[in-house]
Amino acid sequence: MAMGLEPLKITAFRNIFLAQLVSNIGLWMQTVGAQWFLVDAGSSALVISLVQTASLAPTLIFSLLAGVLADVLNVRRLLIVLTGYAIVVAGLMAGLAWSGHLTPVTMLCLTFLLGAGSALSAPAFQAIQPELVPREQIPDAASLGSVAMNTARAVGPALAGFLFSFGGAGTVFAINAASYLAVLAALLSWHRTTGPADVEREHIAMSLGVGLRYVAAAPVVRRLLLRAALFAVPASAVWALLPVVASTRFHLDSTGYGGVLGVVGGGAVVGMLILPSFRSRLSDEVLLVGSSILFAGGALAAGFLPFAAAVAPLALAGFGWTAQLSTLNAALQLTLPQWVRARGMSMYLLVFSGLQGTGALAWGLVGDAIGVGPALGIAGGALLLNALAAVVVPMHPLTARLDRTLFVTWPVPTIVFEPEPSDGPVQVNVRYRVEPENTAAFITAMEALARSRRRTGGRSWRLYRSGETTGEYVEQFVVPSWSEYQRQRSQRWTGYDHENILRVAGVAERIDQRHLFTVAVD
Repeated sequence: MAMGLEPLKITAFRNIFLAQLVSNIGLWMQTVGAQWFLVDAGSSALVISLVQTASLAPTLIFSLLAGVLADVLNVRRLLIVLTGYAIVVAGLMAGLAWSGHLTPVTMLCLTFLLGAGSALSAPAFQAIQPELVPREQIPDAASLGSVAMNTARAVGPALAGFLFSFGGAGTVFAINAASYLAVLAALLSWHRTTGPADVEREHIAMSLGVGLRYVAAAPVVRRLLLRAALFAVPASAVWALLPVVASTRFHLDSTGYGGVLGVVGGGAVVGMLILPSFRSRLSDEVLLVGSSILFAGGALAAGFLPFAAAVAPLALAGFGWTAQLSTLNAALQLTLPQWVRARGMSMYLLVFSGLQGTGALAWGLVGDAIGVGPALGIAGGALLLNALAAVVVPMHPLTARLDRTLFVTWPVPTIVFEPEPSDGPVQVNVRYRVEPENTAAFITAMEALARSRRRTGGRSWRLYRSGETTGEYVEQFVVPSWSEYQRQRSQRWTGYDHENILRVAGVAERIDQRHLFTVAVD
């Protein structure tokens, strides 16, 4: 089965896809130009690895904030502003390089600033995909996104190496700055369909807290984040140390290093074309295990084999990389509900890209201490051990299978005055009658319902057993404000959450339900 190209028939998706392809080529050119700028300066493995750290570490700092901004602000305007910012920073780097005033320290600082822009925009780009394509096309859209990234990895480094040899770092950085213009044009041409107005725009601190509580009460999402972390840390060694391998082990120049990255990217692109046929026959778990083993082979080949023998394993590593990323990315997008998707994706990027950034620094230190080959050997071994994650921490069986359609059935409290959005709290009390033989099943069903309440904004959830009436239980939780209560009942409660209510109803009788709205009196 060929990779689905249906998303490309949608104009908005196609424009943004092509623009990101051009921008990703520029970004890979920027990365190679920065790394080889340091190689030419005679920098150590640690300093060269700092390019990866400088570009990815901002994810640790800004990723959660980025997810909040993407969920509470107009995402199109946010992306337009951040793209303009990237044009300015990349242009400044090019100007300094052309004028001869770019030092390694300045280059790393500007790389950090570019990374900050990417960290702030990445959750928004991830979150808008379900707005651009129907739900059933999200896996194909994620695969096409990986094609764009890996085509850029195949083309960008080789082009950067060639241009670096003739035009220097300034030319490479200037092309990166120009590539952002394609993204800006695509965003300006996108006429976004806006949803219903929010009851009140969420404050940033409140929105951040809601996102963190959602993940804390979402075992499916937490398991995906764990699997991303287990892969990202050892995998970061390859990207951090490959420039040193190309220079000292393969004895290549900047053009040759571009060719090495082109091999990895080319393998990824070819792999993406055949990945759907694997998906139709293999589970996501098998794909994650296989991709980790393939990337381990690339790490070991880079550490111990000559270039000619390492070409095939590196190409297969490219396929493993993109299979891992596209599988995790699609699974998370299909699992997260729309209202918290950007915040959830920001936490994924925080884990994956953030750990790559810190991992690059750690692997640079290890490479300086014991040598690049042994460091890559350790990383390869860790990636092979990561294959055991399928046994120890397998993907949750509900991954990408949850009903995320909105389901509104809650009653509205009868109120005698018009509340302010910040008024509250709203205390919810639900009484149940349970037959003795259903008690264990009721407690189990209530545990799942409790997670739904907490994910959507409920706090201080408790289940009490009546001391006066046999078989009677009281569920109680608090929603902190009127606006949060309105969001919970009209924007956050999904079909899967309602299924949890139905499971409770199957083993218990709901006696009554009270939603008590109160306002503090000064």
